[in-house]
Amino acid sequence: MTGRPAEGTIIDGRYRVLNRLGSGGMADVYCAEDLQLGRKVALKLLYRRFAEDAEFVERFRREASSAAGLQHPNVVGVYDRGEEDGTQYIAMEYLEGRTLKQVVIDEGPLDPARAVDLIEQVLRAARFAHKRGIIHRDLKPHNVIVDSEDRAKVTDFGIALAGASEMTQTGSIMGTAQYLSPEQAQGQPVDARSDLYSVGIVLYELLTGKVPFEGDSAVSIALKQVSAQPVPPSRLNGAVTPALEQVVMRALAKDPADRPADAEAFINALEATRSGLGAADPTDVTAYIPGGAVPGPATGGGWGETSSGGTSSYELAAMYGLPSEQTYPPTPQPGPVRDDEKSSRWLPALIAGLVVVALVVGGLLLLGGGKEVTVPSVVGAEQAQAEVALKDKGFAVDIVTAQNDKARGIVIGQSPEGATKADEGATVRLTVSSGPGTGQVPDVTDFGRRKAFKALQAAGYKVVEREQNDDEIAKDHVISTNPPARTSLERGQEVTSIVSLGPAEVGVPQVVGLTREAAESALDDAGLKATVTEQESEDKEPGIVLSQGTPATTEVEKGSSVAIVVAKAPEATEVPNVIGKSGTDAGAELAAAGFKVVQNVEPVDSPDDDDKVLKQSPGSPKKLKEGQTVTVTIGSFDPNLDPEPGTTSTGGTTPTPPTTGTTTTTPGTTP
Repeated sequence: MTGRPAEGTIIDGRYRVLNRLGSGGMADVYCAEDLQLGRKVALKLLYRRFAEDAEFVERFRREASSAAGLQHPNVVGVYDRGEEDGTQYIAMEYLEGRTLKQVVIDEGPLDPARAVDLIEQVLRAARFAHKRGIIHRDLKPHNVIVDSEDRAKVTDFGIALAGASEMTQTGSIMGTAQYLSPEQAQGQPVDARSDLYSVGIVLYELLTGKVPFEGDSAVSIALKQVSAQPVPPSRLNGAVTPALEQVVMRALAKDPADRPADAEAFINALEATRSGLGAADPTDVTAYIPGGAVPGPATGGGWGETSSGGTSSYELAAMYGLPSEQTYPPTPQPGPVRDDEKSSRWLPALIAGLVVVALVVGGLLLLGGGKEVTVPSVVGAEQAQAEVALKDKGFAVDIVTAQNDKARGIVIGQSPEGATKADEGATVRLTVSSGPGTGQVPDVTDFGRRKAFKALQAAGYKVVEREQNDDEIAKDHVISTNPPARTSLERGQEVTSIVSLGPAEVGVPQVVGLTREAAESALDDAGLKATVTEQESEDKEPGIVLSQGTPATTEVEKGSSVAIVVAKAPEATEVPNVIGKSGTDAGAELAAAGFKVVQNVEPVDSPDDDDKVLKQSPGSPKKLKEGQTVTVTIGSFDPNLDPEPGTTSTGGTTPTPPTTGTTTTTPGTTP
């Protein structure tokens, strides 16, 4: 196979190319039909330059085999791999939908709640793979497929490793560089936290509509990944809350140790931001400051400038966990002061607040203060882990509890916030969930899997999906839950949603040569139905199966119909009545009806009966099958024979008796 395969090309005797879907850094991707299983697949054909590299091919095979073991609702399944004319291929699950990259292009920036929902699905896929020792290494929105119900599936797990050494040679790193972790950009070993950095980049892009680092070349982008700091996403999208921004910026930490510990921790951190998404006006800083105190501009100073107290608004913002650039109250301009401005109460309070802050900061400096240490972010972690992390940094810990949708023992808040500075030895107050309370598992039977997932999640439960075949419930709809619907269960506990894969596939048995009854019984035992038609047969006994529409061993859905053709006897035809007709006419008529004709000759005494059919066997209206024999007796008059008693023969000679005999006529011959 040279060049790109044309439509209709059969790959490896099994996959018929339907159309080309696109290209990547390593391969072309086609939509193809699996001729064995009768389903569409996405067929990835490696470029020939890779197929000629034996070491690359071996890595590719090994990684494809690992990826084939990943069976998860958020991972694109790998069905098969093989070789065609020297080129390697992978057959994968075919999905209708758009790449996440196209979603951003079409609709970005996305609503933060929707962005979090999509990214959590990507993280669930990463969590599943990471637990099995598989690192993606090339997570980007191009490798995430999103369907019409916003279900996301990640493709190419593990396969990126095979092409890692080839990226710079093919130029494909240009697009990938925008999502590379700093350690990847420096050629260092990577682990699961490298994937989390890439997911953080994707989340940033969903929230802002653009990637954090761009450049004229892959090298310049990679350098920024190593050393540059991204613009906080709230500056590009005011709907991004401080809590969500903190999660994004933590995921984009240059040092892997400063990122979420794993995909589970990343998911928990995102979940902790949900309550604030869309709840506050992003231009109203009071929504983000405990107690509603609003630090404003000092006399002669605007937001972002240094106030008379020596503390800039950026520092104030950091103290309160605010984005450093946001739409804050406007800077007072020089000039005459209006009466309404004179009567305003917030300006004196503002100045007083700044003075207090300045005095506190100055006092700490005069006293020498303590060593400032970055407070670890422990929201979403278990209490014990959080306490260890804080004490390792030299902090004391104070615990308060509150009922929350999070599971018992999960940290749902901290003060000071993570990633801020505090004196070594200071106390960090942790708010720990005492549990979400008890509710009832909702009945989501026959819901679409996405709708069911959201309903269970909204009820406060952690959802795990398990798939199984079912003859009654449609594919991708819920069969049942475990625990069952209406069971009392503490919120935050795990509920398994059992999702239908549709009817199981079964092998079609061989039924050709069996009787109709035996064939129907064999198909029924296999969970299939027989659709029967009959066909006349000369050489098979009636009731024997002549053929079957679906070949034996083919895998089909349980409950499918299999067409079989059963032999039946040829139709019988009524024998014409030819008595009294001439032998010629009788033979022609019987032959035309499809019968063989045997003619016997019998002497007659009257010339009126000469060459006339005296009798036939069988007679009409007897029915015979085509090709069977009808015997007719034809009269033969000889004037030279003695007449019957009481008559006188003419001619004066003794007649010779006529010769009797038998003549056989077959259809299409003249008697």
